Amino acid sequence: MSMTSSSGTSSGSSGLLLPGSEAAAFDQKKQKRMLSNRESARRSRMRKQKHLDDLRTQVSQLRQQGGRILAALNHTTKQYVGVETENSVLRTQMMELTSRLNSLHEILHFLNGGDLSSSHGLLSACEGPQIADGFGNPCNSVYMSQPIMASADMLQYYY
Repeated sequence: MSMTSSSGTSSGSSGLLLPGSEAAAFDQKKQKRMLSNRESARRSRMRKQKHLDDLRTQVSQLRQQGGRILAALNHTTKQYVGVETENSVLRTQMMELTSRLNSLHEILHFLNGGDLSSSHGLLSACEGPQIADGFGNPCNSVYMSQPIMASADMLQYYY
């Protein structure tokens, strides 16, 4: 026995014909399901669009952050080069001052009775013309008892 509806519509998927009130209820459920699916698809598109907008915002922020990091890196690199240059100058000054200090130690060693052969080839400071006033003569006994004093203030006028 086949079931026919007064409107002559069929359920579609089952292949059975439903009476009028059942067909109307089925159509109503189908419409409700279609509306629900459309709303779900709309929400899904909105979520997808929001996600894309969030990603675009994040890309923009990351590009800005990358620019700031690059600027900071360039600044730090310039500072590093400056410090390296300054360190090189200071190392050169240290070598020069160390050499001078070694020379002064050799002179003091010689003046305090050390022999000339242990002065590493340094010429005697007492050789050459002698000054009669005793003031400019480094071999004068007044200078031999005076220590050489140095302070950091003395080096500020070096360059």
